[in-house]
Amino acid sequence: MKRVQVLREDGSRFCVAEVATSMWSRMKGLLGRRSLDEGTGLLIDPCTSIHMFFMRFPIDVVYLNKEYVVVKSAHVPAWRLSSGGRGAKKAIELPAGHAVEYNVRVGERLTLAPFE
Repeated sequence: MKRVQVLREDGSRFCVAEVATSMWSRMKGLLGRRSLDEGTGLLIDPCTSIHMFFMRFPIDVVYLNKEYVVVKSAHVPAWRLSSGGRGAKKAIELPAGHAVEYNVRVGERLTLAPFE
């Protein structure tokens, strides 16, 4: 799967994300994994909501609009649903606590850069 760097407005790295754009990769998501490594994530595009059915661990999810502006951030336990709400077009699934630790905020614009 393709990987990209997700950068914050100040140029610092938010995470390195695998990119799920095909129907199959979006549907599979994180199923079958036991965890997400610190500093990694899964960028799902398009995505307006997620489910955590059959998941073994909680995650944080950051919903983005089409310009990669954060519209919502949420902590999602296993076996729960989450909706991005108005304007959500993409989602980044992250290790639990990552969004709080990095102080991601609604209105912040993220950008993508190649990962080498």
